[in-house]
Amino acid sequence: MSLDQALVRRMREEVADVLARQRRDDAAAGVPPMSSEDERQFARAVIARVLDAYAREEMAAGRTPPTPQDEEEISSGIHAALYGVGRLQPLLDDPDVENIDINGYDHVFVQYADGREERLPPVAESDDELIELVQILGAYSGLTSRPFDSANPQLDLRLPDGSRMSAVMDVCARPSISIRRARLSRVHLDDLVRLGSVTPDVAGFLSAAVAARKNIMIAGATNAGKTTMLRALANEIEPQERLITVERALELGLGEFPDLHPNVVAFEERLPNSEGQGHITMAELVRRSLRMNPSRVIVGEVLGDEIVTMLNAMSQGNDGSLSTIHANSSIEVFNRISTYAIQSVERLPVEATMMLIAGAIDFVVFVQKHNDYAAGGRLRRYVASIREVNGVDGRVLSSEVFAAGPGGVAVASAPIACLDELVAVGYQPTYALQGSV
Repeated sequence: MSLDQALVRRMREEVADVLARQRRDDAAAGVPPMSSEDERQFARAVIARVLDAYAREEMAAGRTPPTPQDEEEISSGIHAALYGVGRLQPLLDDPDVENIDINGYDHVFVQYADGREERLPPVAESDDELIELVQILGAYSGLTSRPFDSANPQLDLRLPDGSRMSAVMDVCARPSISIRRARLSRVHLDDLVRLGSVTPDVAGFLSAAVAARKNIMIAGATNAGKTTMLRALANEIEPQERLITVERALELGLGEFPDLHPNVVAFEERLPNSEGQGHITMAELVRRSLRMNPSRVIVGEVLGDEIVTMLNAMSQGNDGSLSTIHANSSIEVFNRISTYAIQSVERLPVEATMMLIAGAIDFVVFVQKHNDYAAGGRLRRYVASIREVNGVDGRVLSSEVFAAGPGGVAVASAPIACLDELVAVGYQPTYALQGSV
């Protein structure tokens, strides 16, 4: 049976009405609201009742009712429309899909892991239905409900499968959505070695840097693999350490693997309500994290004035912190941080920012993306540079300890100032690197 989207849409509306009525009744009776999981289970029971009623109607009209397999497909479609991603679900279930860009419901473009790009059929019946899908996801996917409407035309959130979605409306001709798949959530440095993203020596160095509690900033362009690298480094942290993650929209999902990280608290920025109240910024969350007995603080992505708070935290004893930042090279990171700092509430001058960077960051890891699919190759992501911060003299002093080698992948290129600390936790550098020290 080809799934009847009109039927799924009609039944979803019936189920949604029942859920809304139940919420209102509970509130009127003073009953605490159902948990997310309880509501989903209740929804499944309602879906079963709606399907049963539909089968009876079909038989009463002399038509063939849905088979058990048909009912399972319809039920999954209704549940996906309520709590999942509707007709996007097959794309998220495809392990080869890497990015999904939607410029209106009928302009759907997909990028695959090998670098191919294709245009696919519509994912909704109209732009209004596409907006409604985003609104449903905003209501259920984060720690708190996130509106998506004319008053709140931008939305960033983590989908149930771990993918990251960014949606906008009213600031463009049609609603637009970009989804970045989380294809590698439980990723380790060994996996990146196997994929050709790092050499074994770089993997050993990064593992030792994490073990030695060095503060690491991961830099790169959009979609270069910064979050994947951050997860890989975080997964080098010992299970007994308490991690506090701070993100604009939950994405890292470190707490999903209790065998790796049993003690994780994930903070998510809270947007203001319709009256402009209740906003909790990233900077506030970073400050709050320092009072939560963290072993390490991990900031998912630095995009604003939280940079000053984070650098202060790194330089005041919270060693071993990790974060990501947008930049086009490892050396550009320092200027990018200065730009954020001068725009912050503190409005730090460049000289003060450079001193703060030198006292806070130990290494900058730059990840590069290169798509040569059109030339018969594939999409590649790799560490192209690692820079060690050595001090400050009006500007940040640094050395590129790993630089682009054959094929672009970073190889040892300069002595490491803190090599003794890394060797103490198990790092075994290459012969060439030892000889240069």
